[in-house]
Amino acid sequence: MSTDALPPVVDTATWRRELDALRVREKAATRELDAIAAQRRRLPMVELPDYTLEGEDGPVRLVDVFGDRRQLIVYHHMWSPGKEWQCGGCTGFTAQFTRLAFLEAYDARFVIVTQGAIGEALAYRRRVGNRMTWYSTADSPFGADLGAPEGGGFAVNVLLRDGERVYRTWHTDGRGTEQLSQTFPLIDLLPYGRQEEWQDSPEGWPQSPTYERWLDSKDIAALYGPGGEEA
Repeated sequence: MSTDALPPVVDTATWRRELDALRVREKAATRELDAIAAQRRRLPMVELPDYTLEGEDGPVRLVDVFGDRRQLIVYHHMWSPGKEWQCGGCTGFTAQFTRLAFLEAYDARFVIVTQGAIGEALAYRRRVGNRMTWYSTADSPFGADLGAPEGGGFAVNVLLRDGERVYRTWHTDGRGTEQLSQTFPLIDLLPYGRQEEWQDSPEGWPQSPTYERWLDSKDIAALYGPGGEEA
């Protein structure tokens, strides 16, 4: 990044006044997110068939993917068969989640599914240093039925188990996945933000094409894979 652009310098009282004005909008957004979450908790659900996925130890029924938990978050990782490096966005997104045991207190689990064959998927998981649990839907209609068909995009689904029955309670894709991200909330706090051309920024702020600053899969592997700086 190279820029001479800076926010205006003001006295403390002026800065506090501007921050307080912004805080009004931030609190309103927080209350709106609370209201959205309340509406999400009131969504109806739809029962799912008895899908069979492929895990590291072989075939596994969808109901058993929950383990002893009742709630399941599923990230559908984009997949291109035979490619050494898969979707950089999916690889970077899922690389954030390294400590998921806290979900146990909420009776929940978070896993990845992909249309890739399980052997290929697990090899990629190791290559990029991913720490989540992976399953393959290559021989199941599960991915296609839940909004992530072969050759399609990424998605998030939330499922609920009631005994032997499994229900789909929520789904999102595209930018809807940002609410699960650690990266963008941190980057959006920075004075220069994401530095992407589509963003509303002051004149002279550094801006570049969307995705240009994102880490690609090779970068992720170099950081988190075997022998990586943060492995």
